Amino acid sequence: MTDPHASPSVAECLQQAVRQGLARVDAQILLLFALARPLHDRAWLLAHDTDQLTEAQQHNWDQALQRRLQGEPVAYITGRKDFFGLTLNVDARVLDPRPDTEILVEWALELLPVGQPTRVLDLGTGSGAVALALQHQRPAAKVTAVDASADALVVASANAQRLGLPMKCVLSHWMDAVPGPFELIVSNPPYVAEGDPHLAALTHEPLQALTSGVDGLDDIRQIIAQAPSRLAPGGWLLLEHGWDQAAPVQALLRKAGFIQVQSRRDLAGVERCTGGVMPD
Repeated sequence: MTDPHASPSVAECLQQAVRQGLARVDAQILLLFALARPLHDRAWLLAHDTDQLTEAQQHNWDQALQRRLQGEPVAYITGRKDFFGLTLNVDARVLDPRPDTEILVEWALELLPVGQPTRVLDLGTGSGAVALALQHQRPAAKVTAVDASADALVVASANAQRLGLPMKCVLSHWMDAVPGPFELIVSNPPYVAEGDPHLAALTHEPLQALTSGVDGLDDIRQIIAQAPSRLAPGGWLLLEHGWDQAAPVQALLRKAGFIQVQSRRDLAGVERCTGGVMPD
């Protein structure tokens, strides 16, 4: 007969979480966090599925599970998020980096020559995810990361320091404090329309990093308006946007004089990033 007071096993904790609606991978990461194990070590859970949790571990697990069930991102609970091969420290001061944003990084890397001191600007850097990924992959590039939130820049600069990457951080509303010129400007700006029903599931994340006017394009309009005066001739502007915004963003870029305007699809086949070139 099972002792009702016995601590749950590793397998029982995962079963409990999945029954309550958690994705299995989320449950595994949170359990590894509660057990003070490396977050990548999911194989350890399989090898130790009958291990029982200590009282302290069970307390940590219960707390982490409740926070996730209340909608808090896994990254905020663990304080860490992997992005493009880097482990970033993240918290509620910054947006939780999404895998789809790696499409923006991949496109930018295609445009950045290896070994060249290319000037790159990342607007609305948040945790520094995009800027740090580019700096890591192109060590010779001169990467500047901008955010209007001083709190976000604290997170980004701490990540840069911990990773030993020489990214420059600047407090600025978009390009107001960065005169340029830059050969490449990238941004994952706020692009959710105010009143979008999906916002209800994102209450733990900073609202100013998500919403942008009635149609979600206010910040993208500002960036596109500023970019021509900050880009070197032949420089690119790359923007992440919402699933249904590729056509209007392309139109805005063309109206501003950009050429070679095009979009890239994310992992789900959705047009997720749009960019163009400033003519010579």
